[in-house]
Amino acid sequence: MSGTSTLAPVPGAAMEREIREQPAAWRRLLEQAGVVDETVERIRRFDPAFVLFIARGTSDHAALYGKYLAEVTCGLPAGSWSPSTTTVYGAVPRLNRCLVIAVSQSGGSPDLVQSLEAARQAGALTLAITNVSESPLTQAAELAFDLCAGEELAVAATKSYTAELLALAMLFDGLSASTSSGFAELPEYGDALLDTASVEQVIERAAERFTGDRFVLAGRGYSSATALEGALKLMETCYVSAAGFSGADLVHGPLAMVDASVASIVIASPGRGGEAIEPVVERLRATGSSLLLIGPRAARPDELTVPLPTGLPEQLMPLLEILPLQRLAMTIAGRRGIDPDRPRGLLKVTRTT
Repeated sequence: MSGTSTLAPVPGAAMEREIREQPAAWRRLLEQAGVVDETVERIRRFDPAFVLFIARGTSDHAALYGKYLAEVTCGLPAGSWSPSTTTVYGAVPRLNRCLVIAVSQSGGSPDLVQSLEAARQAGALTLAITNVSESPLTQAAELAFDLCAGEELAVAATKSYTAELLALAMLFDGLSASTSSGFAELPEYGDALLDTASVEQVIERAAERFTGDRFVLAGRGYSSATALEGALKLMETCYVSAAGFSGADLVHGPLAMVDASVASIVIASPGRGGEAIEPVVERLRATGSSLLLIGPRAARPDELTVPLPTGLPEQLMPLLEILPLQRLAMTIAGRRGIDPDRPRGLLKVTRTT
């Protein structure tokens, strides 16, 4: 019998591979430090008074992380641009002395491109951070930074997200008054976390325990971005209802929706953010919700915990925090018979106007 047979793609194979590729992508990005230095010097000459981020989806969570970096490490007030103010309402901004950073995996969404063009015309210094070096967004910007993450096939962004985080960390580290350590060691920490059997066991146990369709995730400071991104990964790959919050915002009302039927995930990495989230953990325990803790060294015996290393600066921890949450989303999806590489109704490149 002759003929050609085509094997069906293995569900989740692309997401699994791209999760594991992240430390290698970080190494490639760190090799571009010279490009970052040139960008930093240009920004210093411009001397911005504030920073605005333009992003959607996963990249918007990276932008939230960038906002914390700008404000904490550089003392620069930062905010988020609403593209519809330009694309829908036709507003004309006034942006003298503003650094506008557009963050996008593909750099192809028309609303981001149009907003960045408007920012440039309004007097801002514009920077595009993308994984596609010749994208329309890159061409619209004065400065550009290639993430070097390589092609990403799974719809759910993994390696492009952490590459965005690292690019922003490198940028604001260069702009800050004091240079941080930990960049060189970061890929090794990532490899270790992805290869640790005990971490994989916790993820499997969490996937077994979290059989419901309601999740809440919380973090403080830099880890707020991780909570939002972890929730998005669960929504788009597992088709569940998941909400991510700053821990401070959670206790200002949304906590009332949490009961024993809700799975709670708290990011409590070493550092000030982890210390600030501790009271929220106690409040969640009181609800009877099943808990997964990402970061702490100590927890109650019946709680699921993924410890994280203590040897990195707090601002770099979000690159590690998200790794077990990416794997959790992939594992839950597999248990539910869902291919996380191809979520229903979604495309890899989303074009909004």
